[in-house]
Amino acid sequence: MTSYNSTSQAIAEKGMLTTKRIAIVIDDFGNDQQGTREMMELPVPITVAVMPFLPTTKRDAEWAHQLGHDVLIHMPMEPVHGKKSWLGPGAITADLSDEEIRQRVLAAIDEVPFAIGMNNHMGSKVTADARIMRIILQICKEKNLLYLDSKTTHKSVVKPVAAELGVKIVENNIFMDDVYTRNHISKQAVKVQKHVKDNDSTIVIGHVGPPGKNTASVLKQSVPAIQELAQFVTISKLAP
Repeated sequence: MTSYNSTSQAIAEKGMLTTKRIAIVIDDFGNDQQGTREMMELPVPITVAVMPFLPTTKRDAEWAHQLGHDVLIHMPMEPVHGKKSWLGPGAITADLSDEEIRQRVLAAIDEVPFAIGMNNHMGSKVTADARIMRIILQICKEKNLLYLDSKTTHKSVVKPVAAELGVKIVENNIFMDDVYTRNHISKQAVKVQKHVKDNDSTIVIGHVGPPGKNTASVLKQSVPAIQELAQFVTISKLAP
């Protein structure tokens, strides 16, 4: 098994000529979904967000770590719209007590080896709830984990609560595949390049699953153009 470091040294070195940086985060690992291998084998460092308590949770986290990628716990959290059944096992929902939330988050951390941080799977309801996010972020602080706010709602309270607790956070800038079509994903790739040109750092989220192979293909095609503008890094390199 080879890492992106050994397979794409020239690409990596070329990106180091710029001070701009981009982190590609891929969500929804843990269930051997479409695009899993294609994402793992992208020729640049990525960040692999792995859902807990699923059939390939441990395999995917270990695989990513061996390849030199960062690993996040992709914590299922209740959305404003949608069914709780979509969340998968061990999800954080608004009806849980403080202690239940704490136990579920700690159990999820134990499930995902090599994790350096956490981000939310769905979670538009939970990330807007200061009570719940204070518990989650306090655990991140205790475990020395950064938190990536996927920004699934403009009402997110992650930033102020994290500032209050002294937790390292970063925020998503662009979803690559909020619509699954290749045409949309290609348009998002153009937006990514514009964001990279205009900003010192960029965080992009894509997914394995229904859009996985299309997203992986578009990302792979985009690497040379983005590499002219920025260095690809894992998410821990962008944490304050």
